[in-house]
Amino acid sequence: MAWPQIEPSTPHLTYLYLAFFLILYALFSELIRNRAHLSEPPLATLAGVFAGPQGARILDPVSKWGWEDNITHELARIITGVQCFAVGIALPAKYPKHHQRSIAVLLGPTMTAGWIISALIVHFVLKTTWVTALIVGACLTPTDPVLSSSVIAEAKFSQRVPQRIRHLLSAESGSNDGTAFPFLYAALYVAIAKSAGQGVRMFITDVLLWQCLTGVVFGIIIGLAARRTLRFSEDRGYVQESTLFVFYFLLAVLCVGVGSTLGLDDFLVCFSAGTAFCWDGWFSSRTARMKLPSILDLMLNSTMFVYFGSIIPWQMYKDNLAPGRLLLSVVLILLLRRLPAMLALKRFIPDVKTYGEAVFAGHFGPIGVGALFLSIEARARLETGTSEPLPHPPKHSGHREAIDTVWPVVCGVVFSSIMVHGFSPLVMSIASHFMRHPKERSNTVGGDEAGLGGMLHEDEDGDEEEIEGRYTDEVDGHA
Repeated sequence: MAWPQIEPSTPHLTYLYLAFFLILYALFSELIRNRAHLSEPPLATLAGVFAGPQGARILDPVSKWGWEDNITHELARIITGVQCFAVGIALPAKYPKHHQRSIAVLLGPTMTAGWIISALIVHFVLKTTWVTALIVGACLTPTDPVLSSSVIAEAKFSQRVPQRIRHLLSAESGSNDGTAFPFLYAALYVAIAKSAGQGVRMFITDVLLWQCLTGVVFGIIIGLAARRTLRFSEDRGYVQESTLFVFYFLLAVLCVGVGSTLGLDDFLVCFSAGTAFCWDGWFSSRTARMKLPSILDLMLNSTMFVYFGSIIPWQMYKDNLAPGRLLLSVVLILLLRRLPAMLALKRFIPDVKTYGEAVFAGHFGPIGVGALFLSIEARARLETGTSEPLPHPPKHSGHREAIDTVWPVVCGVVFSSIMVHGFSPLVMSIASHFMRHPKERSNTVGGDEAGLGGMLHEDEDGDEEEIEGRYTDEVDGHA
């Protein structure tokens, strides 16, 4: 018997699936976040894979929806831009001013080392040209503010990480998506510049001076102007409390619009605007109860990762890339891209006190939505010479290898990073539980509230102590 009233079309099933996933997560959010120490990105990505073309075929944005690369490009731009703005707001007042040395080391030597190491791995393991390797390495250089929120957000696991480490990881993740532009365009100009002189000139004028420096200036102007305007209206009772969230979100979108329209570094505009907007801490204290980042994480970011899970190009790994070589390159990138540099430069980073903290900060450099944006940005420049990508990669191009390699490799690394870094808090929590003296353990695994073994922990009075050393002293005392 036919039921003409029932219309299980792709959009309708998508509404049902996405809403069901978010509702299910919301119902068990306390259990997932604070007992299992999991976050939205890995769960949302797996939900997208399950519902995608290789799974239940509910979500198929490329084949059934007709969504093209420009849609993914702009979605990644908005999500990353809003998160960079959110990081700028979430940081303590005047944080970049007081911690500039630590931030400079992470954005300078650490990122440069990550770029070079990633490029070396891609070149020698995947057998690509140096130009392709440098482009792919640049896309993988920045850490992702969306994934980093699983450690720096308000969850029990994050409280076991020293606050200065959380702030440092947050500041790095918010600023280095924009700082990655010079690395990407340095690699691109090697490929597209007609001469070395032209490439150097374009890099200095177009990238460093216009995109980056001017982007920071515009971001600061927007942030300061928005703060003064909002305080003017707030002092006179013109603003309703419910509109503060809308103002916050739309200001982030405005920064993305200004950056993309003027050809500036979108993410530096957003981060600079967010930092300037909350330079005095007024907006953070005013909206502390609203939990704005948590709302954005659940709505925007979860949707983005479900979408990403449904568009991972699994077929390309069978046709164009050797799965074994790709897997080896992913493992090496996640192990070596960041950790060696953090250990070597630990003495120059004031906020990192111990080698245990250096290992943690070196491991926790997730690769996410920003890398997806940069990979399509790179393809667009190679395909059209602009930031507008073609709907699909061209069949004939002078940069064929780079165009065919950058997207599947970056997607593979991003998926692996989401899984590794997304489940890291759970693994670290279990390991830390069994590293403690039995008398210091919680009754349930994952219920410990003390700091991670080997890391400095801040007690209620703000003092820091070496947790691992404290346990050793107590054991010796009992003995």
